[in-house]
Amino acid sequence: MAKAKHSVATRKKKKKVLKQAKGFWGDRSKQYQQAKRVLVHALRYAYRDRRNKKREFRSLWIARINAACRETGISYSVFMDGLKKSKITLDRKILADLAVRDNPAFKKLVDIVKK
Repeated sequence: MAKAKHSVATRKKKKKVLKQAKGFWGDRSKQYQQAKRVLVHALRYAYRDRRNKKREFRSLWIARINAACRETGISYSVFMDGLKKSKITLDRKILADLAVRDNPAFKKLVDIVKK
């Protein structure tokens, strides 16, 4: 009778990979070899896109602030410079939220900047 080697560890490793690959299409979620191959790719994308998400949101916030500024007749760069000079420390996320949800408050900020 042959000696079973590493059976518990191997099974545990394979189960872990297949659990992570749950929801993948076809054999990619059922066969260990396929699952491992595509999981490496998927995890690489996930790592990269966690960083890209921050960039994308920042550019979205800037676009929203810029659009709200243009409505009041001021450019984004002049607005941001004015905020710094008037020592108003609001980040772009909050400014974008004000521009979208609370337009009167944003217009008050623009008035402060224009002075």
